[in-house]
This record gives sequence, C-alpha cells and structure tokens, in this order.
Amino acid sequence: MNQILITKKLYITPELKRKKKIYKVEFFLSIFLVLILMSAYIYAEYDRNKSEEVSQEILANIDLPQEDTTVAKNDVLVIVLDDEQQSEELNQKVEEKPVEVKKEVQTTQEGYRYATIATINIPKIGVQYPILDGETDSVEETEKLLKMSPVKFWGPEPNEVGNFCIVGHNYRDTRFFSKVPTLENGDLIEITDLSGKTINYKVYNKYEVVPEDTSCTSQLTDGKKEITLITCTNDNKHRVIVKARAI
Repeated sequence: MNQILITKKLYITPELKRKKKIYKVEFFLSIFLVLILMSAYIYAEYDRNKSEEVSQEILANIDLPQEDTTVAKNDVLVIVLDDEQQSEELNQKVEEKPVEVKKEVQTTQEGYRYATIATINIPKIGVQYPILDGETDSVEETEKLLKMSPVKFWGPEPNEVGNFCIVGHNYRDTRFFSKVPTLENGDLIEITDLSGKTINYKVYNKYEVVPEDTSCTSQLTDGKKEITLITCTNDNKHRVIVKARAI
C-alpha cells in the first residue's frame, strides 16, 4: 500500500505543481472579477433608480397653471349703435399673447444650475418626465443633467416655432428614452410648457445617425412647430432620431 502511494506521488512533477498554482490563481481572479462586475452592475442599477426618483420628484414639484380655454377661436362681437341703427356683426380675430413665465433655477449637488422648462408625455411607451435646460452648453453639465431627466439640446423654447430638440438616455429598460427607438410614424408626443399649454406632436420620421451628425437640429421647419427626440441605439454606436410635428 505504501509503495503504491509513493509511486503515485512520483507523478506529481514540478510542471504539474506550477499548473495547479496557475489554475488556483486564475480561479480566484475569476471570482474577483465576477464580484467586481456584480458590484458595478448593482451600483449602476442603484444610480439609475436614483435618477428616476429625482426626475419624478422634479415632475411632481412642477406647478403648471391651467391652460385658459375660455377664449373662442373666432369670436363674433355684436355691437348695437342705437335704437335706430341695426345690429352690426364684426369678426374679431383673437390674437394669442405669449404668457411670460419665470423659470425657477435649481442647483445640482455638483453646483450646476438648471431650470425645468416643460414636461414630455408619450402615452404609447409610458414616458412622462420633466425637460431640463442647463445654464450653459457644456458637455460636462449636460451629462450631469441627463442623469436626472431628458434635457433640451438645441432650438427654441418649448411649443414655439422651430425645432425643439430633446436628448435623453437609453438605459435599455423602460426608463428615460429607452423605449423611444420603438416609436413609429403616427405616434403622439405631448409637450406641456410652463404656461400650462399642451401641444400634441405626431411622429413623421425616425432614423439613425452617427454621433457626429447634428443635422437633425436644423431649424428649417417652414414656420412650423417641431420636436426632435435624440437617444442612443442599444449598442451605443449610433443615435436614434425621432422627428414629430405639431398637429
């Protein structure tokens, strides 16, 4: 019996010992890497959930006035001059006066200043978020704000003539603009500005571009009100562009 054990031990060569050590090191390294990846995923998920909570908190704190719907489109004004004269009907065109609303400036923990300028609602994909506007156009500031909510990228004020461009993260789930790439022509997008006015926009085009292509921000809208939604593809290599026009 002892002779058999000694014989078996002779087969454990230095090369075999070295390989066993390498296997052990690789095994522990694999476990270590798995733990790091799991920790990174858990932290990223926590960060995204926190971003969603912040965005919804901003949305809940927006105090929008009710849109005034008491004025008719083409009122008929009847003027009685006197008892001897007949009543005269005059068509009076009601001009829409812009409502001046003061933006409430907020400051992030990092010191970036921003204001909530509108809300976006896309019933088909369950999107409802505030739209933020940074004090500057710096990339660093925009990246910080994008973790809180969709952000104005370019264009006029919400619901004004021109191309109002909005950028949002694609987290490959249901948060922020993750489902925007699933929109199709004819889908509706609602933008409510700070005056409480809501305009419906109908999607008329969707396509992908490389990140350097900013042609989608063009303001040549032929005097119409348009919006452009911008987000990443699932592989983060291209940008998804969704164009919509006021109806």
